[in-house]
Amino acid sequence: MGVADPTFYSAAARRVAGVVLLQDRRWKRRLSAGAMLALGAAAPLAAAAADITDPEGTIVVTARRLNAARAAIQPELGASVYTVDKAAIAAMPGGDNVALNQVVLQSPGVAQDSFGQLHVRGEHNGLQFRLNGVTLPEGLSVYSQALSPRLADKVSLITGALPAQYGLRTAGIIDITTRNGVYQNGGEVSIYGGSHDQIEPSVSCGGSSGPLNVFVSGSYQHSGLGIESPDALSTPAHDRTDQFQGFAYLEDIVDPSSRVALILGASNERFQIPNQPGLTPSLLFGPNGDQPLVVNGQTTFPSLALNESQKEATYYGVASYLHTTDVFTGQVSLFARYSALSFIPDPLGDLLFNGIAQAAHKRDTTGGVQAEGVYHLGEAHTLRGGVMVEVDHATSATTSRVIGLDATGAQISDQPISIVDNGGTTAFTASVYLQDEWKLADSLIVNYGLRFDQFDGFRHENQFSPRVNLVWTPVRGTTVHAGYSRYFSPPPLELVGARTIGLFAGTTAASPVTHDDTPRAERANYFDVGVSQKLGRHMTLGIDSYYKRSKELIDEGQFGAPIILTPFNYAQGRQYGVEFTAGYNQGSFTAYANLAYVKNQGRDIDTSQFNFAADKLTYIHNHFIYLDHDQTLSASAGASYLWRGTRVGGDLIHGSGLRATGPDGVPNGAHLPGYVQVNLSLSHHFETGQLGGVTLRFDVVNALDHVYEIRDGTGVGVGAPQFGARRGFFGGVTKSF
Repeated sequence: MGVADPTFYSAAARRVAGVVLLQDRRWKRRLSAGAMLALGAAAPLAAAAADITDPEGTIVVTARRLNAARAAIQPELGASVYTVDKAAIAAMPGGDNVALNQVVLQSPGVAQDSFGQLHVRGEHNGLQFRLNGVTLPEGLSVYSQALSPRLADKVSLITGALPAQYGLRTAGIIDITTRNGVYQNGGEVSIYGGSHDQIEPSVSCGGSSGPLNVFVSGSYQHSGLGIESPDALSTPAHDRTDQFQGFAYLEDIVDPSSRVALILGASNERFQIPNQPGLTPSLLFGPNGDQPLVVNGQTTFPSLALNESQKEATYYGVASYLHTTDVFTGQVSLFARYSALSFIPDPLGDLLFNGIAQAAHKRDTTGGVQAEGVYHLGEAHTLRGGVMVEVDHATSATTSRVIGLDATGAQISDQPISIVDNGGTTAFTASVYLQDEWKLADSLIVNYGLRFDQFDGFRHENQFSPRVNLVWTPVRGTTVHAGYSRYFSPPPLELVGARTIGLFAGTTAASPVTHDDTPRAERANYFDVGVSQKLGRHMTLGIDSYYKRSKELIDEGQFGAPIILTPFNYAQGRQYGVEFTAGYNQGSFTAYANLAYVKNQGRDIDTSQFNFAADKLTYIHNHFIYLDHDQTLSASAGASYLWRGTRVGGDLIHGSGLRATGPDGVPNGAHLPGYVQVNLSLSHHFETGQLGGVTLRFDVVNALDHVYEIRDGTGVGVGAPQFGARRGFFGGVTKSF
């Protein structure tokens, strides 16, 4: 694996390629039992026999074989897959000190947004995170990222027409294979920092003792650029952040065919909300709408003096048991996640600027079970099935300071009143699927299946979802895939607002639109066709196209001062695009490039209407508009070269600009200017004998200091302007032990 693997090779395509190779007797003689297993050509018990012949490597070989058995439960049959391993992450500018979204951003069809959000193929959110194949329940995080590249052995983005094992969140599956102490005995300690007042110490270590192996990591980060700058300053006013993260993986190999594993993780982050200078309150009330808001005798407030902050915390755990035989492999996992989000307003400033100062506290607790298995029915058929059950309890507690108004719109008093609005909801989700991988020929595989999802939350909804994928390798080096998937995606329970609109009638926080339908599940038909071509031994080119038609398309927006996303639906949605990828990997030199073209539109907002102005609702009811996160062109590229311990590399991202309200007032009718951000990296590894290895690195982020705006504060569901990070210089030292 090089800097990145931008090919479309699905697990099925790789398996087909392996089967073709194995038809050649010379390849049969050359491949070991472990290698044949990796290609799907040997049974687990055969590999177990190979373990016995190598006593010193038994644990390592067994662990790898069990990993391969686990991967066989959930192959990405016919989907588009982009993988970055830990060596590739280390070669990126910043290495594993960067946030996980920066790693995923180098994948094709991924666009960046404010608050660290990512859009895969023009979807808003819609991402499902998995750890070693086990679903990690959604959380409340907006700025924070509970998962760090530091814990990853590899990160895969799976998208397209997904097979039946993937559901509910289908824009992209971010599957992280965690690091494992069985492959290393030792660790590293690192200190990294530089511009924007950033400092980040971290430590990770792993090891094994017999069948038991452990990997742990932890980090702390302080920065003066916690959230994107609202005014293009390199280090904005009031934008500090402190972030703690911890992770642990424990595994016990019970016998050559079984293991138990435990994953534990935690993150705790605090953010100041950055201030934009030069703003003054502009709210007007009164019978003629010309009287400024007065609070405690004040009508003005300097925007630089605002003091808002947000706290986010996430704790998660996964316990799994895996067992494999010559014909069946199964895994049962218990998972849980707790997340909390608190927004602390400026009591006076928020009220003067927004007409409401709202302290918001959200909590979400989720637990469930995921059981899946694969059964080899014979040479032609492989059956896979599974079930997942999840219970989710979300609570919301808000205390809002507002000013009362009389029937004419004039203030009753300049003294704030408090409105308490608390609520809670419990949701139940159950999913079951069954599919058959049918080998029609050595070069042709069809995977077809059926999935059923039941969601009981604010609404009771369900759907049967057929899936079918075809993978064809007409000649060596060429892989064609095509697929159709029916999708069912409920709105995120923890984000559905609990605000009681009637409580705010006759106050400065009253909405002129009082209609508030509860968000619905999105239902979509998704089509995908792509081809990958290897040119020689080192280069791979690919093209992939897709088309999606949906009812009740889910989007999200940030409304009001609390930075909490709120889901809403477009009655109709249409999305389509095409992606081009190229990758080159030869020895110590690797390079990749991706380009994506997308169009994303929706019509008729029919839920959470009170968040929007009446004129916008009327226009969108009658017209398809671009989604606010539509970015016509997105591109990424990178290269890395290693010579005698010195690595030189760089990467870039390009965007043609997210959507904004145009001069004609059409919602999302314009787009922001395009941009290019270039990042550079230089590192050298020293061997110091008994003291171990030391790596020094130097990185430049946004080397050209290109000033670009991610958001300008306009558009449907957009709350404030944000700019990309200005040029920054960073350095670090890592000591191995």
